[in-house]
Formats: sequence, structure tokens, C-alpha cells
Amino acid sequence: MAAKHNFRKLTIWKEGIELVKETYSATKKFPKSEIYSLTSQIQRSAISIPSNIAEGTSKSTNKHFLQYLETALGSAFEWETQLIIAFEINYISEESFKHLENKIQIIQGMITRFMEKIEIL
Repeated sequence: MAAKHNFRKLTIWKEGIELVKETYSATKKFPKSEIYSLTSQIQRSAISIPSNIAEGTSKSTNKHFLQYLETALGSAFEWETQLIIAFEINYISEESFKHLENKIQIIQGMITRFMEKIEIL
């Protein structure tokens, strides 16, 4: 059975991959004491976004695909919370925070609109 969507062609997946790369770059600057806590958590949240989008494309119904998109959206909000924490405890600069905050809010909007489009089908 072929997937209804090719995840590699989805802009939301591509943006998710970019977020993962930027997350790894930003977390390199976190204290080593955070390696098993905030660093790991924010990286896993970032990875979850494009991973769930990709996995969802393999599902045979839009209902099942929507569940994976919902999980990706949840991970995006989780990631945003972790970004706020990283900023509040001075692990990232205000400039980096604003850039990444804007990026995640765009991704959240894209996932939400994609979910709305699929619900109509």
C-alpha cells in the first residue's frame, strides 16, 4: 500500500527537520549538566515533530493520519515550553529565543492548517 502523502515533499516535515537541526545547534551551548534532562528533552520533542508527520503519512485513513499530526502538534507545543524554559534560565540568548519562537509558531500554524485541510477531505 502506498502512502497518501510523500512526507519528504511536505513543507511541514521539511520545516520540522530544520527545527531539529537548529535545536541541536542551540543545545550544544547548554551546560553539560543538562545532557540528560533539558537538552535531551528538547531534542526529543524536536525529533518527534517530523517523525510523527512522516509516520502519519503511512496510515491508511485520514483519521489515523490526523492522530499523528495531533501528536506532532503536541510535541511542537512541548518544544515551545522547553524553549521558554531554556530562555528563562539563560541557556539561550533573547535573539535566539525570538528566532526559534517564531519558527515553532509558524510550524504550529502549518500543522494546524494541514489538519484542518485533511479533516475536510
